Amino acid sequence: MISAITNALQGISKEWVTIIIAALPVAELRGAIPVGLMMGLSPAKSFFLSVLGNSIPIIPVLFLLEPVSNRLRRFKLWRAFFDWLFKMTMKKGDIIQKYEALGLMIFVAVPLPMTGAWSGCIAASLFKIKFRYAFPAILLGVAIAGLIVLAVCMISKDACYAFLK
Repeated sequence: MISAITNALQGISKEWVTIIIAALPVAELRGAIPVGLMMGLSPAKSFFLSVLGNSIPIIPVLFLLEPVSNRLRRFKLWRAFFDWLFKMTMKKGDIIQKYEALGLMIFVAVPLPMTGAWSGCIAASLFKIKFRYAFPAILLGVAIAGLIVLAVCMISKDACYAFLK
């Protein structure tokens, strides 16, 4: 998946490729940091650009998810999609339900599938966490996840490649 995205972005600078991959819900910074490193960016630059890219969708998603999903849920296909998406997020949301913003930060900080900024925004909406608490919690979680991914990539190339699968 990541290689297909990277191939589609050929001709764009390494920096922009890293930012774009980080902003996508399928990869986020778990994919962007390894890609940035493989393209020759420094660890610091890969980290910074990945956190920046992963942070771009946070504000729009926090403000627009609920009204957009409510409108689209009138259609059977979209209702099924949002029901599935919200169900998947709720399954992993025990920590958020218990600790609210702190739990949201921890949820986003764990660099596993379905636990990044996009899922954090969905969880914040589902658990009705106010923007003033959700935004910094998600942002801090993104930065922590970035540090974890970068550390893993610096320790082991094989483990770094695992983030791309």
